[in-house]
Amino acid sequence: MREASFYKKLEGNEVHCFLCAQHCCIKSGERGKCGVRENREGTLWSLVYGRAVALNVDPIEKKPLYHFFPGSLSYSLGTEGCNFSCLFCQNADIAQGPKQDRPIRGQEVRPDQIVKEALRFNCASIAYTYTEPTIFMEYALDIAGPARKAGLANVFVTNGFMTREALEKAAPLIDAANVDLKAFTREFYKERCGARLKPVLSTIEDLKKNNIWVEITTLVIPGLNDSSTELRQIAEFIVSIDPDMPWHVSAFYPTHLMTDRERTPARTLHKARSIGLEAGLSYVYVGNISSKEGGNTYCKSCRALLIEREGFFANPAGLSRGKCTGCGAVLPGAGFDLRDS
Repeated sequence: MREASFYKKLEGNEVHCFLCAQHCCIKSGERGKCGVRENREGTLWSLVYGRAVALNVDPIEKKPLYHFFPGSLSYSLGTEGCNFSCLFCQNADIAQGPKQDRPIRGQEVRPDQIVKEALRFNCASIAYTYTEPTIFMEYALDIAGPARKAGLANVFVTNGFMTREALEKAAPLIDAANVDLKAFTREFYKERCGARLKPVLSTIEDLKKNNIWVEITTLVIPGLNDSSTELRQIAEFIVSIDPDMPWHVSAFYPTHLMTDRERTPARTLHKARSIGLEAGLSYVYVGNISSKEGGNTYCKSCRALLIEREGFFANPAGLSRGKCTGCGAVLPGAGFDLRDS
């Protein structure tokens, strides 16, 4: 365990956790909505510090990040717990488990061990992912500092529900983020995620203001967030922040507590891609299905093929050191092209 950051003590041994936008007030002996931060006699503890439940070497495209060190490897880790309670959670076993009175699982891995392993596997970055990195912020930041000194980038794959206080602390160490923008209505977030939309939108804006490279992912669910109106609203919001911010639209499949809906048809994702491009986005990617055009990266200036993708694997086509070989336009992002090939 580790004493938590981002909380203050209240009367009667109660504490106020302001790590995420849930702003839990937690009585002694109880946990916050994430299931992994517990008040013990007026002191808030992180129950997952140093306890990695998932460790993998992944292509950066799996996060998904298509414009940040494309073609590189990212040492990926996560702990149990999540501050959302999505009915369609794709990692429910580890994300929602602590809320079901199960023991906290995970192997003890020190921050310095994470950095050493990332270097050993020739990774370009460390990704804090699989569950919500905000809820293991103390652990993530203790890894991120040494990682940066070792020449590694830091990537957050997040639902965006952190507070400004937490983001201000983390921003100097975060190089890129993929934010799940799950829908564009308050009702969806409240009824299906146990959260709110506005803090997520604010986080996306604040990440951009902090010069962090951001890509957005929306899981498109039939009948819930797949209308042309809502997809256009999402696209227009992203355009208002940065038209070069990539938008990934991915396919839902029945899982967790939402098994009453069919998997998202390919035509819906292609419709979303068209809507995004028509709204003014430079890059819209189709995920979770085979889509040649929807997975490749094209130059926004001359439309030449820059990066060709097959699943999570990226191959250089018309990109050289971050620039289009045809017209010389720079690919927005980190400017790192496929391991400098």
